[in-house]
Amino acid sequence: METPSAMRAWDVLLLGGPSGVGKTGVSYRLARHFDIGITEVDDLCIALKALTTPEQQPALHYWHTHPEAMHWPAQEILALRLAVCRALAPVVEAVAANHVETRTPIVLEGDYLLPETVAQWRLSKGMSRVKAVWLYEPDESQITRNYALREPDAGEQSKRAHVSWLFGNWLQAECHRHNLTALPVRPWDSTLERMLLAIRDDGN
Repeated sequence: METPSAMRAWDVLLLGGPSGVGKTGVSYRLARHFDIGITEVDDLCIALKALTTPEQQPALHYWHTHPEAMHWPAQEILALRLAVCRALAPVVEAVAANHVETRTPIVLEGDYLLPETVAQWRLSKGMSRVKAVWLYEPDESQITRNYALREPDAGEQSKRAHVSWLFGNWLQAECHRHNLTALPVRPWDSTLERMLLAIRDDGN
C-alpha cells in the first residue's frame, strides 16, 4: 500500500478561498493525511505588517490607517482585499520556492492566495511541484451561519459574509480562466476526498 508521501507529487499545496467557508479545518485534515507541516498565510501577513510601515506597504496597513473602510460598499472592500493579496504574493512565493528547493512539503492555507499568482509561477518560475485548490461556498447564507458559529460574540455578520461570497465567486471565475481547481466546500463529509482527487488529477 502506498504511503501518503509516495502518493504526493508536489512539495507545496496551496489551499485558498474566502474567509468563513471552512477551509482551515480542511487544511489541517490534509496536513495530517500527508503527515506534513502547515502554515497559515494570515501569519505571513501579520509578520510582514510588523516589519513594514504604511508608507512601505499601504495596502497591508490600510484597515488601520483608514478604519472608515469597513463601511465601504462590498465591491470596494473586495478590491482592497485583492490589493492585500497582491501585496503578499512575493512573500508567499518566497516561502513556496524555498519548500520546493529544499523538497520540504508544506500546506499553505489562507484567504490571501490568488489563482493569478499560481498561474504566473507556472509560466515564469517552472514551479511544477506546487499544487493549488480553492474552496468556495455558493450559499451566502451558509457563510453567515459559519461566522455566527465561529464568532458568536462578533455581532451581525451579513456584510462580511457578502464580501466573502463575492470573493468566492471571483475566485471561481479566476480559477476557470487560469485552468485551476475550485471546489464547493460542501458536502462536508466528502470535502477531503474530493480535494485529494482534485490534487491527484491536476495535470498542471
